[in-house]
Amino acid sequence: MRGSRIAACSLGLLLAGIAWALGPGDVAPDFALTDFNGKPMRLADYRGKLVLLNFWASWCGPCLEEMPRLSALQRNYGVLGLRVIGVSMDDEAAPAKRLLAKRPVDYPIGLGDEKLGERYGGILGLPQSFLIDRHGLILARYKGEADLSQIEATIKSQLNAPQ
Repeated sequence: MRGSRIAACSLGLLLAGIAWALGPGDVAPDFALTDFNGKPMRLADYRGKLVLLNFWASWCGPCLEEMPRLSALQRNYGVLGLRVIGVSMDDEAAPAKRLLAKRPVDYPIGLGDEKLGERYGGILGLPQSFLIDRHGLILARYKGEADLSQIEATIKSQLNAPQ
């Protein structure tokens, strides 16, 4: 009997976590960070822009592979209203800053933490990205190694959509 109660509680917690995970149609939680250049970075400041919010870490191989493509997206579509924002989930800023000194990117990056990850429904596994519309609603959540060509196609369609 005790084992079935524990299993039921575990299942309930798991289902609650699944129900809580953010996805399309949900409002993207605002946050305030300082980027690695010392500038304030708030999601609300990007209202009116299409935002690709990318959670990554310096030790994550797939994260490092996609960073040049994310920079290219920012360069190619920034003038049309795209803003790529990086959030390092490293335990401290130093490893991310060392990596960025060797491999700079064309978008702001700040240091996130577990609390910010929880506000986004739990960032379990990296990379994870959220495409956020001009009104602050999540359009898509990409977990793990995402198809960046598909993300780019979605970005193009959103930038061409009437505001």
